[in-house]
Amino acid sequence: MLFSRKTLDLPTPETALKGRPDEISTAANHFVNGHALKGPYPEGVELTQVAMGCFWGVERLFWTRPGVWVTAVGYGGGVTANPTYEEVCSGRTGHTEVVMIAFDPKVITYQDLLKIFWEGHDPTQGMRQGNDVGTQYRSALYTYGAAQAQTAQASRDAYTSALRARGFGPATTEIKAAGPFYFAEAYHQQYLAKNPAGYCGIGGTGVVCPIGVGVGV
Repeated sequence: MLFSRKTLDLPTPETALKGRPDEISTAANHFVNGHALKGPYPEGVELTQVAMGCFWGVERLFWTRPGVWVTAVGYGGGVTANPTYEEVCSGRTGHTEVVMIAFDPKVITYQDLLKIFWEGHDPTQGMRQGNDVGTQYRSALYTYGAAQAQTAQASRDAYTSALRARGFGPATTEIKAAGPFYFAEAYHQQYLAKNPAGYCGIGGTGVVCPIGVGVGV
């Protein structure tokens, strides 16, 4: 009965599933470009993490962009160490579905990535994205360093102001320093490249920011 009921409340460290000490097995290389998922990455490449709904479609939004060295899907923002997909879907890990992006800021800036992030989903929905409901679908930015944190906060403020001006609710996007990124199972990595007709909640069913484009970050 572990996964029979999904909650929209985040667990506490005391109520979360305990996880395991060993990493879940994942793919070694990116299915599309062949780069190592876990590095090493070229000098100058930076990392960030984004969550904006089902990570299959989210990952494809980013791996296609020039300057993105590698993407990987996984779990972050929660409590449980080395969770499985089924555990994350139970709502008892605190994690959301995350895409880790390794990018060259000389080619694509963090601001560029934020523009894709905000305009690629609806950040006002709380613990859901479209028809996908649960804590693992919440919108989030997990940042590396003070500069990313400040830029992410400023961008959320700008989009929230634009949303309110158009009669929408505020962005519910969670912003905090990146914690551990737990790589998802191998079959999830670059899923839509392996399964072109697969489900895609982002960019496939029209789930986008309700204010459209044109907000500066």
